[in-house]
Amino acid sequence: MPDYVILENSSTQCVVDCIESQPTLLYWGNHLGNIHVDSLRRMSRRQEAPACAAEEAAISLCPTLGSGFLGKPALELCGENQPWSLNFELQQIERPTPESVIFISRDQHQQLELRHSLQLNDAGVLCASTQLTNHSPHTITVNHCAALCLKLPAQLTEVLSFEGRWAKEFQTQTTPLFSGTFSRENRHGRTSHHSFPGVILQGAHCSENHGIAYGFHLGWSGNHHTHIETLADGRIAAQMGELLLPGELQLNRNESYTSPTLYGAFSESGRNRLRQQFHAHVRHHILSSHLPQKPRPVHFNTWEAQYFDHDIDKLKRLARAAAEVGAERFVLDDGWFLGRRHDRAGLGDWIVDREIYPDGLSPIIEQVEQLGMEFGLWLEPEMVNPDSQLYRQHPDWVLQCETAPTVLARHQLVLNLSLPEVQYYLFDAIDALLRQYPIAYLKWDMNRDLHQPGDQQARSSVHRQTHALYQLLDRLRHAHPQVEIETCASGGGRADYEILSRTDRVWTSDSNDALDRLAIQKGFSLFFPAEVMGAHVGPHRCHITGRQLPMETRAAVALFGHMGMEVNLLEESAEDQQTLRLAIALHKQHRALIHSGNLVRLATLNKADAFGIVAKDQSQALFSFTLLDSQNSTLPSTLLFDGLDNNANYEIALCWPPKPSSSTPSILEELTDSAQPLRTSGAALMKHGLQLPLLHPHSVLIFHLQLQQ
Repeated sequence: MPDYVILENSSTQCVVDCIESQPTLLYWGNHLGNIHVDSLRRMSRRQEAPACAAEEAAISLCPTLGSGFLGKPALELCGENQPWSLNFELQQIERPTPESVIFISRDQHQQLELRHSLQLNDAGVLCASTQLTNHSPHTITVNHCAALCLKLPAQLTEVLSFEGRWAKEFQTQTTPLFSGTFSRENRHGRTSHHSFPGVILQGAHCSENHGIAYGFHLGWSGNHHTHIETLADGRIAAQMGELLLPGELQLNRNESYTSPTLYGAFSESGRNRLRQQFHAHVRHHILSSHLPQKPRPVHFNTWEAQYFDHDIDKLKRLARAAAEVGAERFVLDDGWFLGRRHDRAGLGDWIVDREIYPDGLSPIIEQVEQLGMEFGLWLEPEMVNPDSQLYRQHPDWVLQCETAPTVLARHQLVLNLSLPEVQYYLFDAIDALLRQYPIAYLKWDMNRDLHQPGDQQARSSVHRQTHALYQLLDRLRHAHPQVEIETCASGGGRADYEILSRTDRVWTSDSNDALDRLAIQKGFSLFFPAEVMGAHVGPHRCHITGRQLPMETRAAVALFGHMGMEVNLLEESAEDQQTLRLAIALHKQHRALIHSGNLVRLATLNKADAFGIVAKDQSQALFSFTLLDSQNSTLPSTLLFDGLDNNANYEIALCWPPKPSSSTPSILEELTDSAQPLRTSGAALMKHGLQLPLLHPHSVLIFHLQLQQ
């Protein structure tokens, strides 16, 4: 058995030391070339410190009680015959591929086995999980099993984590690392709006394009925890995993538990490099390959155009208006099924309401298809209203706590998906719709947390509920591989790589306020690429914030995601409809670039937002600048581009807004003069930059850069 393992690609190396009883991360960072592992060990050796153990316990991939480790164990078990300590010994190393390794350790006394699986893929992302198997005759309860525990460099000084709420997801906050524990827990039964399962550990003065940073994401759609500990001896240990409720997970003899997968990436050039690695991983390893390679269609969603006021004639007018501005998919949102006149009834009864649609959905679908669009449909399969036929027939099908009154949220309860009869019912109902109608897309919503995640046996059941959801989605995908599915949970309340491996799009937020969306999409983009980011143009007055923004701004922000509309086009002015038409045309013109390029965030003052998407071969790019508020200086700052080829020449042109205006002569005139196009080097654009014009707050400029031979 080797005494070390190296995982590497062209830019990154990961060295795991196997000389002790448990595998330990020795190095993870930039490629060191032909390294000498023994030298790394000697360089890492730590002196015995006063008032400490003679031999410091290693931060192994799974530190446990009994090893002398004084931080949080990565594995905690209990049981009638389960002692407090564990003693695993590394016994076997398997190399399924050159990019992957499996470390197999056993506790012979407790008859337990651990399998740590690690893979460093071509995107530069480290994928890791832990499997625990109980070979003893006794039942054990798993209280905690991290996906992995990693020792990280001491030069990391900050934690960038995520907070938020409904309609304001993916807000970032930075916390200095301190001697002690940084911990975030989520008990909402989904990834949640307030605590996305992702974190960035970064060094002092780390920025978008400079400094050391490690990024981590847990691919899991249920409860989760993040634990980053700076020990008294100065070492940093980081772990993430599923948060298990008391008694939730028990293993009988020969049963196993496999943790969710932890995804990690390293950068020595700031957070932009992390983004690009995570985006490459999603594009090549997460998104399903069953769909034909086609451009992602521009959506029109009916929700904010009509809410529950369904009228077939109005829908047909909306469809015509949507097609005229360039929509390619028409999505019928909530309100089409039995008894659904408001949000207090109907959930669970997934049949078309013939009082609203006497001829079913066929007339509206036929109209949509005649206009050259696909048809999509909204569902919320995991939920049920007490006022529904389903609940009246099967009140025992819901998650509940037998000793407490049932908690309603949005007038609905949660179905227990782990019951086979619930799985069969939901599959049959959705399958029937997909077989009856040519539905190309499902918007799969989930509009409440799991406040009482108990089953009929009074057991905590978030773990089972989450896996049951995966099973239902897997079965539907197998039966209808051509149907695209969006994961939505009151917006971005369920977004992670595991759910994304079964879906195709994330509804990022219920808020279509373009200014709020800039911050939401900035946080979201740390882990997810533009093509899965649902981004819609909302109404002139945002229904959630009440803020009024011009169409030029609303459209420009939505243009950089999987673009769509959620607006009553029948009430928009002719001028705004024309502006929207131009924005959609611009999106389609550059859609391939937006959905495949490298995202780079730019350094700006705190009253501005700027980013770009650069083609993989650096042949072209789109850059966006938004002025969020009036600035203190008389003129805006210079915009420094990024991600370009230093030695190449680019022609730079202003492609948005369609009618640029400025109070004084400015660079806009230079950029709109087709007779004398502005050409300069990538180095000049990145080091000298472009002087921006005077702008009103909420103005957006989009520049297109094209390589010149």
